[in-house]
Amino acid sequence: MALQNGYSINSSALDGSGEKTPLLKEDVVDVDDSVPPQCCSARYNLAILMFFGFAVVYGLRVNLSVAMVVMVNGTNVQPFVNNSGGHECPVPSHGFDNVSQTGDQPDGVPQYSWDSPTQGLLLGAFFFGYLVTQIPGGYLSGHFGGTIFLGGGVLGTAALTLLTPLAAKLGPYWLFSLRALEGFGEGVTFPAMMAMWACWSPPLERSRLITLSGAGANFGAFVALPLTGFICHSLGWPAVFYMCGGAGCIWAVFWFFLVSDQPGTHPRISERERDYIIKSIGKEGGAHGWSVPVLPMMLSVPLWATIVSQMCANWSYYTLLTSLPTYMDTVLHFDLRQNAFLSALPYLGAWGLSLISGVVADSLLEKELMSVTAVRKLFTLTGLLLPAVFLVAVGYSGCSGVLAVTFLTLSTTIGGTSAAGVFINQIDIAPRYAGVLLGITNTFGTIPGVLAPIVTGYLTQDQTLAGWRSVFCLSAGISAGGALIFTLFGSGKVQKWALAEEDQIQTEAHAERDLLIT
Repeated sequence: MALQNGYSINSSALDGSGEKTPLLKEDVVDVDDSVPPQCCSARYNLAILMFFGFAVVYGLRVNLSVAMVVMVNGTNVQPFVNNSGGHECPVPSHGFDNVSQTGDQPDGVPQYSWDSPTQGLLLGAFFFGYLVTQIPGGYLSGHFGGTIFLGGGVLGTAALTLLTPLAAKLGPYWLFSLRALEGFGEGVTFPAMMAMWACWSPPLERSRLITLSGAGANFGAFVALPLTGFICHSLGWPAVFYMCGGAGCIWAVFWFFLVSDQPGTHPRISERERDYIIKSIGKEGGAHGWSVPVLPMMLSVPLWATIVSQMCANWSYYTLLTSLPTYMDTVLHFDLRQNAFLSALPYLGAWGLSLISGVVADSLLEKELMSVTAVRKLFTLTGLLLPAVFLVAVGYSGCSGVLAVTFLTLSTTIGGTSAAGVFINQIDIAPRYAGVLLGITNTFGTIPGVLAPIVTGYLTQDQTLAGWRSVFCLSAGISAGGALIFTLFGSGKVQKWALAEEDQIQTEAHAERDLLIT
């Protein structure tokens, strides 16, 4: 990206629009002349480790969604049947009875008689703990470094996952508590990631690094869902939790051995790369201090637009993440391995399109075709409104597995475009407090993770097409509402309360000068 006087090509120092953020300070404009290679660099090794870390994180999060299909004794939890005595959606002629398809487990593997509401509570239990540690995780990571919080969060969750078969044997209350504790541990991971990138990501590489590391989430869901189905079918559902937990523990060993909080303390970074990162970030990196403008944040309309829109987007995301395998089992009658693969397919599309959307969004800004606000609103509108249309279509696809899978895949894939919209809006409106804002927005954004599986469980107690149609239409309506709210009230401008004191003084001086001129 070309620079003009130390700023990106589409910005100037406090130009009054509030939508432009300086990328490099004037005294390091020539830093491009000594940019170290990206291949095998410490900063890209960090991004790759984060990528696999978040893949593990989402594997630990979604494994219960697939395992639940075979953990529950289908002979005691019957799906709805029509008046003729058959399933509402007929079982494929080449298959077996629905129970025999999903309930076939190796000898000695236990199964449980949990009804649909109980299953919904267990699937949502993770998020009860997850929402508690978001803000503390982001706040403390900014002071003490994100390495211990991100690595410790994954390691703690992985260790607890190993206890899942024991907790299930003890009863649903024990399993609920264990899953809530797992969420408690994972809640610090994403805020810790943002705190680390504040110290590690050069401004001109920030989008690529953060996108690469965060892309592990959708990739993890894509890999974990079919792999979980295969393991359940071959080894029994307890093996899923032993393997996922073991993978998290192994990843943590590499993390703590290879990662440092800051470039200056990394034992294997080259001097050239260390100087490049430190000089390019300048004083903007590191801790934000103990003081945070809480009251201005609470009164910020753009921040609340981001919060509400993320909550609405997450409702449909978490509904599918936790309940899609159950829908494919009880309604569409896919066998376990088909179920797991088709449940994972939408996340492959979302993973790819989120990366593409980030590149397109940056291109629109670099070429000055649109403002930051317009870009964020465009990708939010695309990523929330269009998926809502396809979710409604899923609800009316009836017993057609082909149509349902097609519409679900299109909905989730297009939803990936919101990654370049509302989901990175925190760094637009308050770059200095991006880590804290991520904790705040993720806290509210996790509430749908708690409520959506519970609501789904109650709406689908009889596992009817009408019940699932209500689930998909409700998700679509909430998603469309989020798109409308961000379109009306969202912003890409840096808020006054997010500026440093000297920047606030300079901004007020510019405003007074413009007032005098007019």
